[in-house]
Amino acid sequence: MTTATHHVAARSSSALPRLGDQRRQAEPCTIVILGANGDLAKRKLLPAIYQLAKDGLLPAGCDVLGMARGPMDDDGFRKLMRDAVRASDEISDFDDNVWHELAPRMHYVTGDLNEPDGYKQLGSRLEGIETQRESDARNRLFYLALPPSVFPSIVKSLSESGLAPRTREAEHRPWYRVVIEKPFGHDLATARELNHLVLDLFSECQLYRIDHYLGKETVQSILVFRFANAIFEPIWNRQSIEHVQITVAETVGVEKRGKYYEEAGVIRDVFQNHLLQLLTLTAMEPPASMTADAVRDEKVKVLQSLRWLREDEIDRSAVRAQYAAGSISSKRVPAYRDEPDVSPNSFTPTYAAVQFSVDNWRWTGVPFFVRSGKRMARRVSEIAVQFRQPPVLMFGHETRQQMTPNVLAMRIQPNEGASLSFQVKAPGAAYQLSKGTEVAPVAMDFTYKEAFGDHNPPAYETLLLDVMLGDATLFTRSDEVEAAWRVVDPLIKYWERNPPKTMPLYEAGTWGPAEADRLVDLRGVEWREPE
Repeated sequence: MTTATHHVAARSSSALPRLGDQRRQAEPCTIVILGANGDLAKRKLLPAIYQLAKDGLLPAGCDVLGMARGPMDDDGFRKLMRDAVRASDEISDFDDNVWHELAPRMHYVTGDLNEPDGYKQLGSRLEGIETQRESDARNRLFYLALPPSVFPSIVKSLSESGLAPRTREAEHRPWYRVVIEKPFGHDLATARELNHLVLDLFSECQLYRIDHYLGKETVQSILVFRFANAIFEPIWNRQSIEHVQITVAETVGVEKRGKYYEEAGVIRDVFQNHLLQLLTLTAMEPPASMTADAVRDEKVKVLQSLRWLREDEIDRSAVRAQYAAGSISSKRVPAYRDEPDVSPNSFTPTYAAVQFSVDNWRWTGVPFFVRSGKRMARRVSEIAVQFRQPPVLMFGHETRQQMTPNVLAMRIQPNEGASLSFQVKAPGAAYQLSKGTEVAPVAMDFTYKEAFGDHNPPAYETLLLDVMLGDATLFTRSDEVEAAWRVVDPLIKYWERNPPKTMPLYEAGTWGPAEADRLVDLRGVEWREPE
């Protein structure tokens, strides 16, 4: 049998339908960035706002007001942000004309968010900016680009100061919306406390708990791929699917984030949010409509159907490890325990692999193998759906043993797209339809770049626009946050109470530890190397 997988191109880009010019129009507002001179604002938020302006999606009359402790005037803030946008790897072509139109709408106020006077200064500056708008158009978007530890005090002060009053209905004008970054809580108990606090102060329609992964075009496309193509939904179940593998691999280490990572680890950092989001989108039932609550209802049902990891099962269902020294792109990198601000005796996992089970009618008996790690062989995120082996005895027992199962791989990054592998007869008169027929796997491949060009909007551009539009589809609801924590909390607590005698290690630049291979071996499965 031919072992190499041949690739069959999807349709040429010229034959694919082009995207229309259906632009979503948001209302005027003031985007208030709290923590405006921080890393998140400079690397993600300001480039996203610039891209919105460049794409003609930033509404007329929309202003940006940054606030932080550092003394700075408007011109200094504009220069700082211009430099940040030009340095961003998410902006491919900086346009001076766009910047000259955007810069006058950017403002800055110095203030301490731990003091009441800081909110008075912020309110005074907001009033000055909003005088140009009608009273019902004085909408405010507060973005908490701050450490999670200060979320509770900030949301409480925004409410008590009157800068962001509670509104009962999404249609109320002007609107006041609050964006809270991940992680939303440190565990289930703290997530519940934070949920109770913010829901005492604001309505759910005012809250946007952000996970930037959901802003990626290819993550959103999972729903379209599943529910807009009738050929997949009939086989999207336990009768046809043998197992699912979800991989989020990074080549970077913890680098300068050692202090944070020692408290978080891979489960809090990636599993509780990114990976469980990918799992829910893969396993959810078709929503009644593409409205925010309908989609989020189905995602919550998946989380509620996930079998809890009991303590007597965790050692068989989950693996943890740390990266050792190794090479990434021919460059030597240190072990996790040698990184700055990391304990030399640390048991914090930088890699985890978990087998989840979704106990509902569609998925019972189908394992979901989920893994993520730092310092791995390549940066890649992928969902691979492996179908069951067909009964191919007509081609001979040898052929059945050699055949590879069909796999549908949805690539989220970096080579965004999808591929479907299937079997064909190898050409040639020597191979007839008889015992020992030569069968070869091929892959039909689709990439977004070839089909729609090189423009892939930054995730934060999509999410910021959704907040301005009041579309919460790509944001997590309070019950979804708690349901996700209920899934991973027992695993985190068990590992903290039961440190390993020897921490499993994997060399930097590889696909993980040998223990992870044994995890899938129990089900007769091998980890696939993502494309």
